[in-house]
Amino acid sequence: MLKPPGHHSMRSAANGFCVFNNVAIAARYAKQQYGVKRVLIVDWDVHHGQGVQYCFEDDPSVLYFSWHRYEHQKFWPQLRESDYDSVGKEKGAGFNINVPWNKVGMKNSDYLSVFCHILLPVAYEFSPDLVLVCAGFDSAIGDPEGEMCASPDIFAHLTHLLMNLAGGKLCAVLEGGYNLTSLPQSVCQTVQTLLGDPAPRPANLDGPCESALESLHCARSAHKQYWSCLKHAAELPTSDVTTKRIKFAEEEEEDKLKKVEEEKSAEEEVWPEPPKRVAPALRTALVLPNGVACPDGCKRFSSSEDLVLINKLRENFLKDADDSNALTTLSSLISLVEKMERNEICNGLALVPDVSMAMMCVVQHAATALRNRVLVVCVGDAVVSSHGTEEGKTLVVQFSNREPEEQKCKYHIPVCLKKGCSDVSGFTQAVLGLLLPLGYEYDPSLVLLARTPDSGLCDSVWQQLTGLLQGIAQGHTLVLMQEGETSCVGPTASCLSGDAAPSLGKLHAPLPEDVEALERLRHRLQVDWKLLQTTAPETGGGDEH
Repeated sequence: MLKPPGHHSMRSAANGFCVFNNVAIAARYAKQQYGVKRVLIVDWDVHHGQGVQYCFEDDPSVLYFSWHRYEHQKFWPQLRESDYDSVGKEKGAGFNINVPWNKVGMKNSDYLSVFCHILLPVAYEFSPDLVLVCAGFDSAIGDPEGEMCASPDIFAHLTHLLMNLAGGKLCAVLEGGYNLTSLPQSVCQTVQTLLGDPAPRPANLDGPCESALESLHCARSAHKQYWSCLKHAAELPTSDVTTKRIKFAEEEEEDKLKKVEEEKSAEEEVWPEPPKRVAPALRTALVLPNGVACPDGCKRFSSSEDLVLINKLRENFLKDADDSNALTTLSSLISLVEKMERNEICNGLALVPDVSMAMMCVVQHAATALRNRVLVVCVGDAVVSSHGTEEGKTLVVQFSNREPEEQKCKYHIPVCLKKGCSDVSGFTQAVLGLLLPLGYEYDPSLVLLARTPDSGLCDSVWQQLTGLLQGIAQGHTLVLMQEGETSCVGPTASCLSGDAAPSLGKLHAPLPEDVEALERLRHRLQVDWKLLQTTAPETGGGDEH
C-alpha cells in the first residue's frame, strides 16, 4: 500500500493533496510493460477520483468505478461530471461508473448493495486482467471528511469480493483517511483479507437506505445500454429523485444547520473495535474415499468411532442397509462440522456416496446442535431437505433447470434456469445479484455447498462460487460432491485454501428468459430480503421487466 494519495491528480495539475496519480500510472504501466489488456479500478474513497476518470474516460480497456460523497454536487470536488450520468466518452462510453452518495451516513448494507447489484456484475462481464483499488478509508465510520457509518470490517468483505477477479491479481493503494482509529482498523481488515484470513461475520446488514437505492437505481439505469447484465434494470425514475437535482437556495440555511448537527454526531461517533480474526490451525480438511489422494496443503479427515453417533446415523439414514463406508463418511461429516463450529477447522470438502443423504444428515445435525444458522446452496437436482426452514434455522437456495414448486416459505428458495447451470452468464448473474445478497443478509454460521453430477456447472464457475461464498460464515464452508468426481477435488480444495479461482473470461448476455425469471424471483423476494432491493420504495421497489 502507498501513501500519499493520488486519485485527484491530473495529467497537468496536482489536486486534492495528490501529486502523482499512483493508480492511473500503475494501470498505464501494466498495460504498456506487461501487456495487460483490461484493468478494473475500484475507487471506494469517499471523494470522487476525477483524476482517474479524466485519464481513462475514453478508454474501453479500463473500467473505472467510483462511489463518492456528492450531495447533489455540493460536496468537493463539486463537479457535474461526478454524477451518475457521466459514463465515459466515445469508445469509453459505459466504462466509467459513478455512484454518487447524496446523503451522509451510508452503512455496510449500502456498500454491499452497490457491489452486488452493479460493480460485480459489470466487473465479471468486463473480465479484467488486473484489479487496482483506490483504497480510501475516509469512507469508514468516524471520518470527519466522509461522515459515513460503514464499519471497518466491511472492507474485509469488499476486498474478498474482488479477489477472485483477474485470477487474484489485485493491488490496494491507499488514498484518503482522516480518523486515526477507523483508518488503521480498516487498513488491517483489508490487509488481513489479502493475506487469506477468513473475513469476520458482517455487521448491521439491515438493507440499503432510500437515498442509496436512488443512486443505485440511477447508476444501473445509466449503464443498462452498455452492459448485458444490466439490460433488465429499471428506467430512470419519473419522480424527482434523480441525483442531478441541485437544491434550491432557500434550502441552504436548513442544510447548514443540519450540517452542524451531523458534525456534532460525527465527533461523538463510537463503534466497537472489529473482532479479532483468528484463523483456525487447519484451513481445509477433506473426507475422501480410500484411494483418492489428498491435495497438498490440506489434511485428510476421519472421525474416531463414536458408537452412539453411528447407531443414531444408522437409525435415521441407513435403516435398510448395512453400509459401513457410508456410516463412516456421515460420522466424519458430523465430526468435521463440530470442529468447524469450534473454529478448529475453517472449511472442508467431502466426496460422499449420496449427496442428498449427506446434505440431510448435516442439515438435521446442524439445526439441532448448532447455535446459529446454516445456508444450504445446492447446484443440481438433488432432493434437498427443508428441515429447519420453517423456523429460519436453515436457508436453502437450490439452482436447477427443474420447474420449482410453489415456494413454501421465505427460507426455501428454488432458482430455475432454462439451461440449468450450464449457462455461465445466467448462473453468474444469479449468484452475484441473488445468492450473495441473500447469504450476507441471512448471516449463517455455516455454509453447506453441494453439487450433483448432473448439475452441468463447469469447474471454473464452481470454483468462483466456492471462492465467493468464503466471505460468508467466517469461511466455514462444507462442500459436498458425489463420489467419482475426483478430478474436481484439487481445484475445489485450492479455492477453499484461499487460492483465487480462474477467470471466466468476458461473459456473453444471459438468456432473456433466465433474466426475466430471476427478476421476477428477486422482485418477489425483496419484500423479505432487503439486500435484494435495487430501487427506492416510492419508485416501485424493484426493476421493471
